[in-house]
Amino acid sequence: MNSMTGFGAATAPLGHAAVRVEIGGVNRKQTEVAVALPRAWAELETSVREQVAGAVSRGRVNVSISLARQAGASAAIGICQERLDALRQGLATLQDALGKPIEPTLDALVRLGVIGEQTEADITAEEAAPAVAAAVQEALAAFLALRAQEGANMKQDLLARIATLRSYRGQLAERAAGVPQRYRENLLKRLEESGLPLPLDDERLVKEIALFADRCDVSEEMTRLVSHLDQFEKICAKDEPVGRTLDFMCQEIFRELNTTGSKANDAGLAQIVVNAKTELEKVREQVQNIE
Repeated sequence: MNSMTGFGAATAPLGHAAVRVEIGGVNRKQTEVAVALPRAWAELETSVREQVAGAVSRGRVNVSISLARQAGASAAIGICQERLDALRQGLATLQDALGKPIEPTLDALVRLGVIGEQTEADITAEEAAPAVAAAVQEALAAFLALRAQEGANMKQDLLARIATLRSYRGQLAERAAGVPQRYRENLLKRLEESGLPLPLDDERLVKEIALFADRCDVSEEMTRLVSHLDQFEKICAKDEPVGRTLDFMCQEIFRELNTTGSKANDAGLAQIVVNAKTELEKVREQVQNIE
């Protein structure tokens, strides 16, 4: 079981600099991979997206790629070839006009942008590709490891809450078993208070109690509820993405609780149903974070 949230980061050397990759994930029903990288490396976006999408099955994954200075290293100096060629052409024209040679100073080359700190634009996508792939792979491994760790914690929490729901199911079954008897006692009491006492074997009384017992019978709901809780635990044990399946099981559990509450006709049983639904909502919220 994996969480959809997580984070991973890594760097890979690239000349005098380094590629920095950060990967973060958030909840989504489907798989979405968003890649942000330097414009000069735009052609690498598809390969990076495929590399990440192959490792996840659900959630939005944001990938950020940039050029960073290596730890402890000084800034890498780069030369803008385009500006250098333009400067050479301009100087040649100016020298012909003045009739004497012109030597540009280092300060002038820096101010004109011919020489400066190396940027992404100074490195082609082809040159950056191996370093980008390596950094993405390392960051992705860290990202997946954190998702697995979070998923293990969430699994423990979910199983504990399912155990709580089992306890509520036991209370519901026990309370439901006594509903017809309580109805019979209350009915006899009301008839007696109204001055209309009936013998216990009166056909009308027996029929009324039998019809009521049939209407409020929740034995089928209790059986299905146990089955759903069993299935939920089995699904949690699978070593594959289970978020969508668990979400479906939450809907089925809610349906049984809702039917039980509507058939209850008993304040005590209705309160147990409310408590169980509250616990189930916590389960459902947690399931929304599972891959």
